[in-house]
Amino acid sequence: MSHFFESKTERIDIRTSASVKKLLQQAAATSHKNVSEFLLEHGLIAAQDALTNRKLFVLDDEQWEAFQNALDSPSTEKPRLRRLLTEPSVFE
Repeated sequence: MSHFFESKTERIDIRTSASVKKLLQQAAATSHKNVSEFLLEHGLIAAQDALTNRKLFVLDDEQWEAFQNALDSPSTEKPRLRRLLTEPSVFE
């Protein structure tokens, strides 16, 4: 998460109830973080998940062409991957 290494110049303020604040403080303490660090870390994870799980992607013409070219290109044989997926697992 390279976001943690950027200069921190912006502020985010939130209001909450006393019980929610206490819960966040307890969770942060178990993670050896303060509430701000805890909220930032977990907020970034949730933001990345939300963006990763999008169902609609908007591409310009150049991006769309690159995407189509990638889909149309021939696949390459991956013998180790095929073996991994076809041989019994060590857990079976």
